[in-house]
Amino acid sequence: MALFGTDGVRGLANGPLTADIALTLAQATAVVLGQGRIAEARKAAGKRLTAVVARDPRISGHFLSAAVEAGLASSGVDVLDAGTLPTPAAAFLIADIDADFGVMISASHNPAPDNGIKIFARGGVKLPDVVEQRIEEAMAGEKLRPTGADVGRVSRFSDAEDRYVIHLLASLPHRLDGIHVVLDCAHGAASGASPEAFSNAGAKVTVIGADPDGININDGVGSTHLDKLAAEVVRVGADVGIAHDGDADRCLAVDAEGNVIDGDQIMAILAVAMKDRGRLAENTLVATVMSNLGLHVAMREQGITVRQTAVGDRYVLEDMNAGGYSLGGEQSGHVIMSDFATTGDGVLTGLHLVAEMARQKKTLAELASIMTVYPQKLVNVKDVDRTKTDDEHVQKAVKAVEAELGDTGRVLLRPSGTEQLVRVMVEAADEKSAHEYAHQLAEVVRERLAL
Repeated sequence: MALFGTDGVRGLANGPLTADIALTLAQATAVVLGQGRIAEARKAAGKRLTAVVARDPRISGHFLSAAVEAGLASSGVDVLDAGTLPTPAAAFLIADIDADFGVMISASHNPAPDNGIKIFARGGVKLPDVVEQRIEEAMAGEKLRPTGADVGRVSRFSDAEDRYVIHLLASLPHRLDGIHVVLDCAHGAASGASPEAFSNAGAKVTVIGADPDGININDGVGSTHLDKLAAEVVRVGADVGIAHDGDADRCLAVDAEGNVIDGDQIMAILAVAMKDRGRLAENTLVATVMSNLGLHVAMREQGITVRQTAVGDRYVLEDMNAGGYSLGGEQSGHVIMSDFATTGDGVLTGLHLVAEMARQKKTLAELASIMTVYPQKLVNVKDVDRTKTDDEHVQKAVKAVEAELGDTGRVLLRPSGTEQLVRVMVEAADEKSAHEYAHQLAEVVRERLAL
């Protein structure tokens, strides 16, 4: 079974994800990422490689980061321990100090008992599948065993958060003066950096979910639990609420009335604003196949092209890098602004969203009205053969529904990557149609693909 998943290595800490695994994975990473022209040139000049290591506040992050740092240092890599920081901050710092690679210890939006290990290459970019495979294979191979003065040093990256916040503030097109923001930091990695950045940008800030104790990360707060944020925005009369997940690579929002503004709506607002300022490369937005049809309609009306990728921010980023595009993301709130980040950055996204409110002197609801969200119904059909969605009868049923929906809806069949399950998603102009068509197609899938 493959160790790496869609976003690094993840699992129950001290379950499948042990200190031994973390140490061995770090040693293998030093072997694989210690190769290449730049790395060889540094070693030829008598210099050790450098890696940035950061973590979110989970208690298991202490022993896992210690194991990673031990594995790297024992392999002759100098480690800069950045402490608790958002994942995008770690990615930024790798590029900012020209480190050879970096490691983030986090399980993102997962509950506290889980943890994960994300590895970034030089420049703060995620690893391609082929490099992850090489690292996994290297775990069973010979390790680097320097001795004496050649072993790596571990030191504190003392100004890591300051560097990141300064970078965020320098990216803003407009200050946030006069806007009251409620921040929900999910008791996670952004609990320090996000309030500091928003305050320094001029916003009045109310903070919830910013008291991490190691076990409360994502527990009823953050981007997967927006009720508390919405209630707090209404209670204090704020203009907007911004929610992060545990490692702060996501951003979702609520308007002054407590209505949720999802990743698609945030991307629509930013895309139009960037186009107006001449900052939207090729007038193109990159989104996944799960993005709402309303996003496509709104962007078409604004003269913006939408490119579609498979689900996963890594696939969005791959397409952005290949085409030189400057904005992309997912409905879940992973938004990538490639002029300023190499990965999804929830703090950066939130700052730029609120900056548009200040710049245009509009409420978030007014900005979000540029896009009409089409009702979307998702049905998970279990215990079916996920490899046979091209079945003739299934495809005939899909085409029939698509014909009835016309330009007012769409159908998506997605086999699960891990389970014998097919996801049936239907969007339509009204809730009733989306619900009926989704269940109609789900029944066809259930009958035709039953195991």
